[in-house]
This record gives sequence, structure tokens and C-alpha cells, in this order.
Amino acid sequence: MADAPLMVVDGAGVVTGWSRAAERRFGATTADALGRYVMDVLADETGGIRGEGDALGGDGQARTGLRLEPLAGGGWAVRTADGSPGPGALGQALLDVMFTQAHVRVHVLDPDLRLLRISDHSPDPDTDGTERLRGLPFRDVCAFEEPERVEAFVREVLRTGVPGIERPFRARPGDVPGGRRTLSLSAFRLQEGHGARPGRHGAVLGVSVSVADVTEQARRQARDAALDAVRDSVGRTLDVEATCRDLVDALVPGYADIGVVEVVDAVLRGETPQPGPLGRDVPLRRAAFGGGDEPAYPIGDVRAVALGTPFQRALSDLRARVVPVEDAPWADADPARARSIREQRAHTLLLAPLTLRGAVLGMVSLYRCGDSEAFTEEDIPVATAMASRVALGIDNARRYVHEYTIASALQRRLLPQRPSPQPAVETDHLLLPGGGAGSWFDTIALPGARTALVIGEVAERGIHAATTMGQLRTVVHSLAALDLEPDELLARLYDTADRLARERADLPQSDPLHREPLTASCTYAVYDPFTETCTVASAGHCAPLVVGAEGALTEATVPKGPPLGTQNREPVAAATFPVPEGSLIALHSNALQDHAHPRTGLLVQALSPPDRPLRELCDAVSYALPDAAALRGSAVLLARTHAMPADRYAAWELPYDKTAPATARRLASKALAGWHVDGDTGDATELIVSELVTNAVRYGRPPVELRLILDRGLTCEIRDGSTTAPYMKYAGAVDEGGRGLFIISQLASLWGTRYAAEGKTVWSEQAIPETDVEGETPDDGPSTGALPDDELPDDQG
Repeated sequence: MADAPLMVVDGAGVVTGWSRAAERRFGATTADALGRYVMDVLADETGGIRGEGDALGGDGQARTGLRLEPLAGGGWAVRTADGSPGPGALGQALLDVMFTQAHVRVHVLDPDLRLLRISDHSPDPDTDGTERLRGLPFRDVCAFEEPERVEAFVREVLRTGVPGIERPFRARPGDVPGGRRTLSLSAFRLQEGHGARPGRHGAVLGVSVSVADVTEQARRQARDAALDAVRDSVGRTLDVEATCRDLVDALVPGYADIGVVEVVDAVLRGETPQPGPLGRDVPLRRAAFGGGDEPAYPIGDVRAVALGTPFQRALSDLRARVVPVEDAPWADADPARARSIREQRAHTLLLAPLTLRGAVLGMVSLYRCGDSEAFTEEDIPVATAMASRVALGIDNARRYVHEYTIASALQRRLLPQRPSPQPAVETDHLLLPGGGAGSWFDTIALPGARTALVIGEVAERGIHAATTMGQLRTVVHSLAALDLEPDELLARLYDTADRLARERADLPQSDPLHREPLTASCTYAVYDPFTETCTVASAGHCAPLVVGAEGALTEATVPKGPPLGTQNREPVAAATFPVPEGSLIALHSNALQDHAHPRTGLLVQALSPPDRPLRELCDAVSYALPDAAALRGSAVLLARTHAMPADRYAAWELPYDKTAPATARRLASKALAGWHVDGDTGDATELIVSELVTNAVRYGRPPVELRLILDRGLTCEIRDGSTTAPYMKYAGAVDEGGRGLFIISQLASLWGTRYAAEGKTVWSEQAIPETDVEGETPDDGPSTGALPDDELPDDQG
């Protein structure tokens, strides 16, 4: 191993390294030596060399000499070497190296910054050339782009005495071959007697400025900085266009004057890219542009790359390249782009295809214009690394877009496509775009002209949210067909959510869904137009808003049960409140709860006045809500209530005796005649009414009521005061009874039983064929109310 240096001196003669051996030999400590001129450190109080008596023998011969070795990074190392000159010759040796051998150029300036001496380390120095420079101002000796900044830097060192180390400045084009250069300046004040004694300073003699060409180092640093900027800023989002914009923002204007990113149009839609090379007819969409005034093609433009251009070549061989664009021979193949290049004064193009695993995603085009330094072959590896980083970010975003597109399409298919007509409720909905959230809603027609309003939310996003949402929505539809009360329906929905959660827990641990708990919420409301009431139950979801016809707004008081999927849950309770005709019921996602304040909420303000069309109210809500990430994918379901039209139903109270079936048949026949319902439907209805009334009189308790409803079909309801559940049985071949409900099941499309605190209602629904409807509904429908005494039949008929 080579001997360690006594000291290290930079190109200006300033000590930058001082060893313990140097302390022992020359008597100066490391703290006293570092940062000072070597001659000031070595000079003793008499002007001699420190340590000379120790280093020289009695006959004046050097016991141990010194040797100087230039360092690759600038400056030189001072080492001991037997037979070399003694320390008395060190000062002259350093000056010789500084002015004849160092790779930096040293300028000695007077206090007015005029040149006194300049180093010349060429093999055959031009003495006359350097002599001509003496006496010139330093700003005229070196052609800097900003001479005022350079002069201010040197004067600051001259004024304060604080050295300025390796400050970079740009030289003007043409100063040296190869274009613009970056020069590193180090300046030190020259002072008489500096360092002779502590605290003793003489007159200021001038300043020494060393100039080193660090152009290649600066270029490498610029390339590294651009690559670091791309690594730091690109790939942070799951948006293809945002990823492209981040690339342009990272490179323009620091690394390139103009940046363009074009992406295969199918990739922006989330489709899987095809293996390269790219086909000639495959269109690219301009996703990002930065720098310059007027692009050749605007952002969003979609077109195939012109043949016979460098862009087409890069997409064919999938190789980055540097292309001179001044007087480009391919200008006629793409005249719009060539014209833009001329207008921007672009001179070189750095082109890199965006590829990943052999598939082509797009292309990056970087231009340098005007006086900017041209791209070189050294920029190609940097461009390739940048393109790889961007391609990975684009592909990640593409995969997200692909999954989001599938999830959104699935969610849209699982939700109602348009409001379904209801007999006494007008509905419409709003689904805020984006987010891939699991908000869902529904409007379900129930027997008895009632309507179920449902809104729910799944905590997950994406495909898992859509599938869970579809499962819960299907279960709600199935349970609604059983005509359950809202609290009973949610109790069964809790059981379904628990079963789905257990199925997730049974998945393999490698499945991502295994670690995702099932958390959802739901509000189920039933509006009854005959009683003008709404019964609501909630499973972890916010209560609906109710806006009266006159504009008064309240938030319904509904007990809020735990969310679906909760392990330890309490029984959920339902609440019933009046909803007068013309009221507006608004069910919304939990994310909108902060905007549902009765006085200050944006959602509430958008619903005022409430008498506007529902579509207009939905638009108003969409305009009023902010574009916040937390609100994306939220849903609003609006329902305006109406009373049941009097000409669409008929109701009677029947006598609780054996005459009731005949009376019911006669009243039903009269009502059907008024509705122009005839044929098989009329006959079947009379038979259904007779069987249901017979069961109510035989097995039920008074009062017995009959109600016929003409809506999507024909509904027959028989209510009595008993809560005993009827059940269907199959009568034997010789049995004379027991076939009532079986007959009803054969004649009706649906039938069931609905319970209330004061009794039960057995109902049936029939579809009405068009052939059984002879005409339009008459203006005067059947009367409603109790049967008058003179209408009571004398017998069963």
C-alpha cells in the first residue's frame, strides 16, 4: 500500500487534508492548517519553513524529502520520499505544479479583479497569448453567460475573506469547442502575511480564482437529477393521464424544453396492450404535453403515427434514439409536427418507446430548442430508464382502469337502469360518478300498492364491492317478496351477511378477500299510500330525510342498528311516521350525512324547493355537492309520495256471518265491471274472493274487510282480526273441503299473508291479460267504505 500523504492541497494551493505526521513535522495543528494556503501554514515567524530544523541535518542535507502527486479529482498529495528536495523547496514546487501541471486554470487577480497571472499547463505554452490577457478584467477573460453573477461572487470573497469553493457557472456557447460548458470556480483572497501570526493580517493583495471544466460532471448530474425526479414523481397515481402529466412536469423545463407523451388509445381504456412492434394503424392518444407555445396536436388527439418518421421507427424496433430535427428529411410525412418543430426552434429529439414485457404502451418525445444543449448518445440510457419507469406506472394505472371498468359495469348492471313505475310513489335516483364504491339502491313494488325504498352501502370498492352489493340486493328482493316488515327483513339480512362473512373466512389465506371483513349498511323503508305512513328500519345506515309538500324538512327518527357483518348485534327496531301526500323522501349514502344538516347541509339546500321534477332535483344535488373523493360513488334515492287514486281501488267491510262470501262475490263482480275487467280474470277473482272470505269467517275474527286494487295487476286483500296463519294443504280425493288456498295458488300469480298488530291480511295478485280488459277505466270507480244495509244479500248465492 502506498504511503499516506502528509497533506492534501487543492488546485488553488489551499490545504484540504492534514495528517498527524504533518502536525509532528511542521508543528501546525489540523485546525490551524485546513482551509489556509499551504505557504501560509508552512511559513514560520521568521519567514522560513516550519520544521526545517528537524527535517534538515547539520550539513543542510535533507534527511527525508517530499514528493508531489497529482490527484484525479483535482489538487495533489504531498508525500515523504527519500532523496527528494527538502521542505524548503516545497513552496516553489507547489507553485510550479499549480501553474504548469494542474488540470485547473488558476487566475491571480488584483483587488480591481484585473488579471495578474494565469496558469498555462500546455506542453508548449503560448507566452505571448497569456501576456495579452494580463491587465484585462476577469469578466472579459472568461466568457460566462452571467458575468455579473461571477464578478459578484469573486468580490464577495475579496470583501469577506471567506473562500468560495466549487461554485458552478455556465460559459457562453462558442467559448470552447462542443457548445456550452459548465465551469467550477473556487476563489481565495490573497493577503500579505496571512497566517504568520494568529490575529495578524496584512494588506489585501488580490484574489486567486481557479477554474475547472466540469461540463461532463454537470451533464451526468443533470441526467441523474432528471431520472431521480421521474422516480420520485411518476407512478404515484392510478390514473394513466395523470402519470403521463407527472412525467412531463418532472422533465420540463429542467431536462427538456418540450415533452410529449402519447399512449395507445386502447391502453387508456384499460385494455391489455398487444405485443410489439406496434401496428401501423394502431392509434395513439396524446396524453400529456408540456413546454412550448402551440403543440402540433392538442391533448386528447387520437391518430396513428405517420409512416416514414422517427416515431414510427421507434415503435417498430422499440429502441430509444436521438434524432436531429433541423431540416428533417421526414418533414413531408408529418407536416403538422414538422411545422411545430420549426416554430419552437427545436434542434434535437430524444425519443423513447414505452414498452413493458414486450408490449407497446406508447411513446415519449423530448425536444431541446433554441440555445439549449443538444441531446447526445449519453442521454439514451437515461431515456430508456425513464420510459421503463413510466411504462410500469401506466400499466399499473391501466390495470386499475380495467378493474374499475369491470366493477363499474357490473355495478351498473346490478342497479336499476331506470325508475320503475309505482302506483302511489314517483321515484328517481342519482349515482355520483367515480370511486368504484358499493352504494346501491332499489325500488320494489309490494302487495297492497305499497312500495319498498332501499338504499345500502358496502365498505369495499371495486369488483368485491360490486359482487357483495349484488348478493345483498338479491337477498333483499327475495325477502321483500315474502312481504316482511322492515325490521324482520333486516333481521334475515343480518343472517345472510353473517353467512357471507363466514364464507370469506373459509377462503384460502392467499386470497385477498380472506383478509377483508364484510361490512355493509342498509336502510329499508315501506310506504303505504292508504295510511300515508312510512315504516323504516336501519342496519348501520343514516335515516332518510323527509321534506313536506310545503317545504318543511325533518330527518326521520329511526333507531339505527349495527352495520351488517357485525358479530355482536342487537335486535333492530322499526319506526313508523306519517308522510302526507306530496312529501319527498330522500334516502342517501352515509358519505352524504355531513351535507344532510336540516339547516346548513348542501343536500338539503339542493332539495329546496321540493315541488320541482325529481330529475331536476337530482341534477341540483349533483351540482351542489363538491367533487370530493369521499363522495364519489355515493347514491341518492328520491321518492315523492301520492295518495292511492280513488278510482283504482275499492274497499268494503263485510258482515261476519255466512252471507259474507256471497256479498263479497257480488261486490267484486260489480267493481270488476266498473273497471271493465271481464272474462277469465273476473271469474277467477270471484272464486278467489269467495275462498278467502270463507276462510276469514270460518277461522278468523271480526272485523272482516275486502279490498280490491287495480294496479299492475289485480290485487285482492282480505283482512280479519285474527293472527292465526293460514296454510295450504292438499285435500284427499274424497274430502269435501280444504282446497281453498290450493285453488287460490293455482289462480293467482302470487299470494301471501301480511301480519299487523290488530290482525292479518291474506292477499293474492293476478296478472290481467289484455283480452280481459274491454275498455278504459271509467271516470267514476267503485265506491269505498262499509257496505250499506240495503246492499246486504239475503243468502250466500
